[in-house]
Amino acid sequence: MKLAKGPAAALSRQRARCHIRDMKTLALLAALALATLPDRGFADPHAAVLSDADQANLRGVETYLNGLHTLKAKFLQIGPDGATSTGTAWLDRPGRMRFEYDPPSPLLLVAGHGTVVFRDNKVDQTSNIPMEQTPLGLLLRDKIALSGDVTVTDFQHPPGQLRITAVKTASPDDGSLTLELNANPLALQGWSVVDAQGRETRVRLSQATLGGEFDPALFVFVDPHASDLNGNTP
Repeated sequence: MKLAKGPAAALSRQRARCHIRDMKTLALLAALALATLPDRGFADPHAAVLSDADQANLRGVETYLNGLHTLKAKFLQIGPDGATSTGTAWLDRPGRMRFEYDPPSPLLLVAGHGTVVFRDNKVDQTSNIPMEQTPLGLLLRDKIALSGDVTVTDFQHPPGQLRITAVKTASPDDGSLTLELNANPLALQGWSVVDAQGRETRVRLSQATLGGEFDPALFVFVDPHASDLNGNTP
């Protein structure tokens, strides 16, 4: 079969490459942000049946998370396709987080001022998502509650661990977030996100340190294309 030539064929091939590039970027974005879908009148999610001990454990997790103000850790991210990436994470509750990926990854995630900014330098693309429309919104809220507008759909306690799966009560089909914690003492170990298409991305934390103060500039995204009054770029 002969390949088509000429300007029209070249434009078609260019569009195909752009489509593949955009799909890869969207898949990476889904690693930390659930798809934003309108409220379509879904039925209430199926809440997990919890014993009194489970309820007590959930209240303990809420207290722990609400007392978690600053954290710095290394992370390992495993994407839906099994691809892995590493980096450093900073958490500064309420409302701020930074995921700085190790080279050669071109990715950066900065959460602050009610917005999650995801930057892919390889394709020169920046995406902005309201924080409350991402799983990060649960961790970064001023007051964390695993009830009300959040529904716990599964609660497991394998030896030494707690695994809590939650969805947005109003739109459960948007996806789910599973928090993974060490049981005693309570310590956040990571989380898993399943998006609206059923793709799972896992994040594992290690070498975590608690407390201290971080430079506020860590949680401010600087647009590489922005310029100051003198026309200088960052």
